[in-house]
Amino acid sequence: MGNVHAASALPRSSMGFQPSSTSLPQDDPINPSTRSSMSFQPSQNSSEDDLLATSAGSTFLGNPGTMEDLHKMCKGESRQIFPVNFEGAKLMLSKGLSSHFQISHTINMSSSIMPSGYRFGATYVGTKQISPSDMFPVLIGDIDPTGNLNANVIHQFTNRIRGKLATQVQRNKFTAVQMTADYRGDYYTMSLTLGNPDIINNSGLLVMHYLQSLTKNLALGGELLYQQGPAVPGGYIAVVSAAGRYINGNSTISGSIGLAGCHICYYQKASQQIQVGVELEVNNRIQEAVTTIAYQVDLPKADIVFKGSVDSNWKVGGILEKKLQPLPFSFSLSGELNHNKNQFRLGCGLLIG
Repeated sequence: MGNVHAASALPRSSMGFQPSSTSLPQDDPINPSTRSSMSFQPSQNSSEDDLLATSAGSTFLGNPGTMEDLHKMCKGESRQIFPVNFEGAKLMLSKGLSSHFQISHTINMSSSIMPSGYRFGATYVGTKQISPSDMFPVLIGDIDPTGNLNANVIHQFTNRIRGKLATQVQRNKFTAVQMTADYRGDYYTMSLTLGNPDIINNSGLLVMHYLQSLTKNLALGGELLYQQGPAVPGGYIAVVSAAGRYINGNSTISGSIGLAGCHICYYQKASQQIQVGVELEVNNRIQEAVTTIAYQVDLPKADIVFKGSVDSNWKVGGILEKKLQPLPFSFSLSGELNHNKNQFRLGCGLLIG
């Protein structure tokens, strides 16, 4: 049914270069638009790649996926093993009205990080079936009583071409718009992203990605980012970076490097219950480097998943998720301690449905 998680936030450069005011809110462990436990939501890995990979036999290199998913095990919109901490109390009620349509109601009570209040969310999965597990188009949105809206659309036009649209409306104004087109060849993926285009002010963001499979285990590519606008020093800026990924059994190492800095991730599936990840981010513009170690522990017999992390700034975080069987309830407990700032954030959430 397509990649719902890819639409939960505006895509960003693999080097971490983020223009101001273009990012939608980060993934939330119990956000209605990103909750992975929804039964009919598509998985993070589209089976479209499997169809391309198997069409030419066992010697086929396979499509490498998109540059946006290069560090997906450690970073980005999915953050599969890194905890996404939240603060305060959250209550979410989700209801599937049909096999294609689901609605949700979320109440958030927080002191600082996330605005408190109520949000209504909806997810629609279309009837165009690309594969047994992928159907398009996918529409995701949530809105609060004041009219602030987050909306995402994903559509698979052909087996090779996919389009994404993400918008954000705040105070009756479009604060963020981003459009992405992906073309998946047999051995490569090309992506073009246009963010916040403004013809009147002659501003906007353009990102081009190319990722090529060299062997079954190795993929290399590059990124070109161009931003123009009055707020950009000199009127415009261009950033070029190189990227790669190597997969060896249950371990994956990925990295991107350029003038703006570097981003390196290592992922290891130690067993069926334990996964470990290490991430290094270097930002040359602000002269900062941060290393983060994270892990995920799955206890299927107890219906418990725990994610924890610690970074070089001595920030420790963890999330415990527990399914309250046989009831359709899921409980989340989040904690984050920042030793440098002497701050502690605690959050708890309950998902019904």
